[in-house]
Amino acid sequence: MKLYLAGPDVFRPDVRQWAEGVRALCRRQGHQALIPLDGMETTAAGIYNNNLKLIGEADAVLANLNPFRGSEPDSGTCVEIGYALALGKPVIGYADDLRPMRERLGASAQSRDAAGWRVENFGLALNLMLAVPVRLEQGGIEAALRVLGEPSRQSAPA
Repeated sequence: MKLYLAGPDVFRPDVRQWAEGVRALCRRQGHQALIPLDGMETTAAGIYNNNLKLIGEADAVLANLNPFRGSEPDSGTCVEIGYALALGKPVIGYADDLRPMRERLGASAQSRDAAGWRVENFGLALNLMLAVPVRLEQGGIEAALRVLGEPSRQSAPA
C-alpha cells in the first residue's frame, strides 16, 4: 500500500533521519511511505499542491494527531485529513494520549476550558470532525500500521 504520512513531523529538527526511519518501517511491512518531503517544491503553493498530489496517489493516510503548538493537532494535518476523506481514502490517526478532550484539557464541571470556552462533551479524544471519520489509535505510527489489515470501525463511542 502507498501510505501518505501526515503530521507535524516535517518540522522536526531531525526530519531527514525521521523520514528514513519511517520509510524503512513501512517498507518492512510491505508499504511505501509518501512523505510531504517527497518533492522539490519550495514555495507555499508548490508544497501545498505537491502534498495534495501525494494524498491522491496514496491508498490510505496515517496521521500524527498529537497536539502541536497547543492542545490540538497540526492544522495542516487536519486539512490533509479532510482532503483524504473527501477522496474516500481511509485515514488512521495516532496520538500518545486518547483520553477524552475534557479530561486532557482539565475542563471544569461546567464544561469550560481555562479561558471559559465551552468544551464539547462527546467523550472523544479530539473534535468530533476528526474523531468520528478517522480511526484513532493510541501510540505512534507503529500502532497505526498494525491496524491496516483490520476491518473498519468508527472511533466514536456507541
